[in-house]
Amino acid sequence: MLIHGRPHRTIWPAADGSVEIIDQTRLPHAVEIVRLRTLDDAVTAIADMRVRGAPLIGVTAAWGLALAMRADASDAALAEASRRLKASRPTAVNLAWAVDRVSSVIAAAPVDGREAAARAEAATIAEEDIAACRRIGGYGADLIEALCRRKAGAPVDILTHCNAGWLATVDWGTALAPIYVAQERGVPMHVWVDETRPRNQGAALTAFELGQQGVPHTVIVDNAGGHLMQHGRVDLCLVGADRVTRTGDAANKIGTYLKALAAADNGVPFHVAAPGSTVDWRLTDGVAQIPIEERDGAEVTHVTGALADGSPATVLVSAPGSPVANFAFDVTPARLITSLITERGVCPASEAGLAVLFGARASSPHH
Repeated sequence: MLIHGRPHRTIWPAADGSVEIIDQTRLPHAVEIVRLRTLDDAVTAIADMRVRGAPLIGVTAAWGLALAMRADASDAALAEASRRLKASRPTAVNLAWAVDRVSSVIAAAPVDGREAAARAEAATIAEEDIAACRRIGGYGADLIEALCRRKAGAPVDILTHCNAGWLATVDWGTALAPIYVAQERGVPMHVWVDETRPRNQGAALTAFELGQQGVPHTVIVDNAGGHLMQHGRVDLCLVGADRVTRTGDAANKIGTYLKALAAADNGVPFHVAAPGSTVDWRLTDGVAQIPIEERDGAEVTHVTGALADGSPATVLVSAPGSPVANFAFDVTPARLITSLITERGVCPASEAGLAVLFGARASSPHH
């Protein structure tokens, strides 16, 4: 997708064997490229959210294993690298999925070929992610087009939460891919962008993406979505996910569940867009079984932005000394989800629905 009119990806290999990323903690006020040279760099980039979004976390972890093998290709080093990467963020299932996939390829390779094998597999995962997101975009755009027809060509109002655009993947995105594909097709749209406290990924990242891509949008506070739905100003909600159970429950950024409740109360379709790699086939109860990351309370008590002169600043916004709880995700039960939009098509948020699209994978809970 575009930054200042030029196509970009979020992560790519550099000529010297390192890996480059867009530092998303610096957006939207600065576009900075960071080079990852070691396993430590990759772990830190994930933990500090320089890269974020379930698919991109997985791809970064894949490249992190390649960097680890560059330094030490032993079995012990592989085991330790896998452990550290999996521990860097616990909720997004793509992380462990990518680590396990690349680890199996590495383990089957001779020691002197392990770095090359890891690099090849990481590159393959990245290309697969782009293709999957593009297909998700096509299936989701069909839904947006259908709404536009029902509105006699009037712009479709879409509400999204957090950032599930190309910055959360390698390119295209999950929940924003349908918007970008619909834009290609000439469908008129407007996007309500939840700010998404505490890290403001909506206001900082989704709004940045949509602005760069020329998609009409408006940033709103997190608690405004229900009001807009009550007044008929939202035609559909479109969000991503960090983990989906085999029964269709979906974990996404904190606050998503409340939007789903408001959507259900107002008869607004609520769609979750995610690739098959985000489905955790072992789990059947998202609320009980999906681990919910708790992050540093400073993300809640402090806000980072830019001063009038453009220089960065972090300020305290809460009462000094008050205890803070910072839950990063919540779980939306399948009963509140209108459909899941995947790279294989659109299905009901249910075990049966996923089984139709994913067949053998859905029938194996230990996949």
